[in-house]
Amino acid sequence: MTDANPNPTPPSRRGDDSPTPLPVDEAASLAGRIVENVEEVIVGHHDVTEHIVTAILARGHLLLDDVPGVGKTMLARSLARSIDCEFKRVQFTPDLMPTDVTGVNVFDERSREFEFRPGPVFGNVVLADEINRAPPKTQSALLEAMEESQVTVDGETYRLDQPFTVIATQNDVGGDRTYELPIAEIDRFMKQLTLGYPSPEDESEVLRRVTGRHPIEGLDPVATGEEVRRARETVAGVTAEAAVREYVTRLANYTRERADLGVSPRGSIALLRAGQARAVLDGRDYVVPDDVQAEAEAVLRHRVRTGAETGGASGAALIAEALENVPVS
Repeated sequence: MTDANPNPTPPSRRGDDSPTPLPVDEAASLAGRIVENVEEVIVGHHDVTEHIVTAILARGHLLLDDVPGVGKTMLARSLARSIDCEFKRVQFTPDLMPTDVTGVNVFDERSREFEFRPGPVFGNVVLADEINRAPPKTQSALLEAMEESQVTVDGETYRLDQPFTVIATQNDVGGDRTYELPIAEIDRFMKQLTLGYPSPEDESEVLRRVTGRHPIEGLDPVATGEEVRRARETVAGVTAEAAVREYVTRLANYTRERADLGVSPRGSIALLRAGQARAVLDGRDYVVPDDVQAEAEAVLRHRVRTGAETGGASGAALIAEALENVPVS
């Protein structure tokens, strides 16, 4: 059920020192290389690919939510192959246990001591495939890792190596043996993205590329894990003036006043960080309102509950309404 090294190195109990930031132009070039590399495999989803890269640079996690067969898992694999770091995959199933994700202490007969064997969450890019097929108890095994970049097992806390990003997929059809993700878990995903069906032209190109050898088999890394860590430091240092921060706050408050459940402070933080990453993607060391607007729907819509099932606006519609009506300054 998992892709994992059979003899993993025990994780560190200490955090890593912060790396030296890349210059903004080098970080932008790095992001561009990753996007272009992913597009060697994925056709017709440039905006989605950019959203994924900005989320990773902003220390975020991603939820890919769509119908089966449109390329969610392939997109995650292509991204992982583009970065020379450790990739782990967990196939979520109804019988998956939390320890299958986090790891477990095993008694060593020779040393007469318990030894921690880390689970697949101890990777740099972790694919949680079909996450909604596992019960909430198993899904919750990711919460501490996603929020604090650490895992606690039997009272012992282990730091996760950086960069660390969870990319989860779920199918939005076929409710048989699936579980709804808890709000607390959904809120920990920086972005929720959908791919949709390709256009006829894009689908024809997909068929051309997969005739014979699949393009992902020849995909080589274009970035190292250390470069991604340094680019993250670049993003963290991007300036966000008071006017931009206040704009983010007004957008969040707009949803709180009009929805059953509005955007949380965690959502506001995620939007600002995504805006910082978008600025770096465009080669700037400061955030402008356009960066916030470019990221708002993907970052905010899944955090909003509006009673759409009773005729109210959907989360996406409410975010669009907020972007239309909330003044920039």
